[in-house]
Amino acid sequence: MKLYSIGSGAITLELIHSIMTEGHQLALSEEAAKKINDCHNYLHEKIKVSTAPIYGINTGFGSLQSVSIDNDQLEALQSNLLKSHACGTGDEVPQEIVKLMLFLKIQSLSYGHSGVQLSTVQRLIDFYNHDIIPVVFTQGSLGASGDLAPLAHLSLPLLGIGEVYVMGKRKAASAMLQQFGWEPLHMKAKEGLALINGTQFMSAYGVHCLLLAKKLTHVADVVAAASIDAFDCRLDPFNELIHQIRPHKGQLETAKFISEILAGSELINQSGKQTQDPYSFRCVPQVHGASKDALNYVEWVFLTEINAVTDNPNVFPAEDLILSGGNFHGQPLALALDFLCIALSELGSISERRTFQLISGLRKLPAFLVAKPGLNSGLMIPQYTAASIASQNKQLCTPASVDSIVSSNGQEDHVSMGANAAVKAYKVVQNLVSILGIEWLNATQALELRRPLKSSPFIEKLFTSFREEVAFITEDRQLSIDIEKSKQFIVEQIIAE
Repeated sequence: MKLYSIGSGAITLELIHSIMTEGHQLALSEEAAKKINDCHNYLHEKIKVSTAPIYGINTGFGSLQSVSIDNDQLEALQSNLLKSHACGTGDEVPQEIVKLMLFLKIQSLSYGHSGVQLSTVQRLIDFYNHDIIPVVFTQGSLGASGDLAPLAHLSLPLLGIGEVYVMGKRKAASAMLQQFGWEPLHMKAKEGLALINGTQFMSAYGVHCLLLAKKLTHVADVVAAASIDAFDCRLDPFNELIHQIRPHKGQLETAKFISEILAGSELINQSGKQTQDPYSFRCVPQVHGASKDALNYVEWVFLTEINAVTDNPNVFPAEDLILSGGNFHGQPLALALDFLCIALSELGSISERRTFQLISGLRKLPAFLVAKPGLNSGLMIPQYTAASIASQNKQLCTPASVDSIVSSNGQEDHVSMGANAAVKAYKVVQNLVSILGIEWLNATQALELRRPLKSSPFIEKLFTSFREEVAFITEDRQLSIDIEKSKQFIVEQIIAE
């Protein structure tokens, strides 16, 4: 069994993907365990000797910060916090994202600035290792003061409250504790606050979306290359000389990759081509490349976040300080998630335009890529579907980060709405898979209509594999089935190339 030691170093997207997909178990490093213990012990010694108000530890929360809490009520305060803040609603968060939330919460607590008990962190690790997935909902977080409602639902099962999935079966958290022979935890000072403060809902969505989005930029290039060949385009726009004089990193990489995977194509080397191609083909390096560069920025933001402490207040034992701040504010993530939506939406927008060109009856291709158009509608309506989805993505690109609604009686007077940005980014990613799947279905149909001329060995290999799943369209049939198979193919086959 593979084991990953929390606290052994910085985490990356690639490391998270490996941990999540290869069945790693988690354990705390000795250094992380010591930091957690030292911080917890310092905090409780401080509470014993100090009567000064410490936010969220011996005071109320938000606008109730001026309410003092007696020492004998500190544990009840933290348990009440988890219960009162579990106000999520809407759809359930996908289980793979909830498991990622668990991992990222453990990582953040491991730095030893949160004041939690070691046993609390260990129980979260037990949840992860036993695939116990709390039921969490998509709506309820303002993305400032942390992801309060989602993280409250994530943490409630520690108390034996709420619901979880165990081996895919939904059950009461109390029944889960009995199943594993565990007692409910008793929250010590600050623990409830440490658990629900933080950006792990936004971060988990962002990491999940980034992992798929990075793969989809590769898919978009491959699908575009197939369309470029199918539409009888020129290769000139991908010449490296053009891109060396406007050297955006993503643009350079895209032009180079398209040139490489079209090498050896009979179609691309035909004579008699038009002088220039439509932008959706000619400007693939510039458009796809810009989206890749945007994703690189988004990744930098999220790598910083997932290797950080994001609760409040922060405890610094070595400096003998407990400081209230705002590391829970999701503004960096909200802006980055909105940027992610825009970058991915553009990949879908230009893809739909290539699909439109392919079915337009141009360049010796039949209208809607089918014999006897009129009797057959062919691939007319899949373009409608792609257009509808591309339009929805554009609507989802309305930025969440520019909105703010005052909460907590004005104490929390500016919020990021990053949680909303996260949920819509997830939808944009899923939509992009559909749009690219539809383009691939059209591109392969057009390539077959170009026979006997063939594309490059790279494209032909994929084309042959695809034909084992989806037959050439000779007459009208239910194309929703083909679209789903095409979507599955680009995710499972093209990403693997």
